[in-house]
Amino acid sequence: MRSTPEWFTLEAKDIDRMTVFYDAFLELDVVDEAERETVLAAGDTELRLRAPGSVPRGGLHTHYALTVPEREYDDWYDRLDERFDLVEHSFGDARSLYFYDPEGNCVELGESDVDGDGVTGLFELVLEVEQLDAAVDFYERLGFEIVDDGREEGRVRLTTGEFDLELWSPRLGIADARGGVHVDFGVGADDPGAVAREVADDALSVTSVEEGVRIRDPDGHYVTLVA
Repeated sequence: MRSTPEWFTLEAKDIDRMTVFYDAFLELDVVDEAERETVLAAGDTELRLRAPGSVPRGGLHTHYALTVPEREYDDWYDRLDERFDLVEHSFGDARSLYFYDPEGNCVELGESDVDGDGVTGLFELVLEVEQLDAAVDFYERLGFEIVDDGREEGRVRLTTGEFDLELWSPRLGIADARGGVHVDFGVGADDPGAVAREVADDALSVTSVEEGVRIRDPDGHYVTLVA
């Protein structure tokens, strides 16, 4: 499985309001628009804003993290601190700031030694799961590897390389963030069909779609393996 996520989706009752929010505060550009969905460029990852309707739906109260260049972090903090009641947390030498969008999603901006300007991509996505051990096993078979096993706290962090996936039992994290429910996201895979077969017996559904193979996991999240 390749390391970079292709997209993640948030449900938006008011797509126009959410689009204005992400343009104004994170400077994300619109790259595509449809009747019930607007796509923004969050660096190398698409942020899809989707109106309530058919499945897969966008995620609700989803916590996710975007990278910004280390040299810009203080500027981002000062700018956002004028508008939001920011929460800041350090992970070793790296700092992250947290705030909320109009739909109650917890947005994290984390400093990183990356090239480019502004938001450069998604580095973490958090899913709420009912049975943590089973969910960890499911995503390990999809090619994720455990990098932080915090099961006593109700969370496990896995990675494909540059992109991390956090699986949480229902809980509150930093800044009272929650894992998303019915999240829809896409991840690159060298052989989507072969990867999907590893979990086919436990998945709620496995469907071939134009972009690759879409899997619905046991908690109702949709992950599409993109060729």
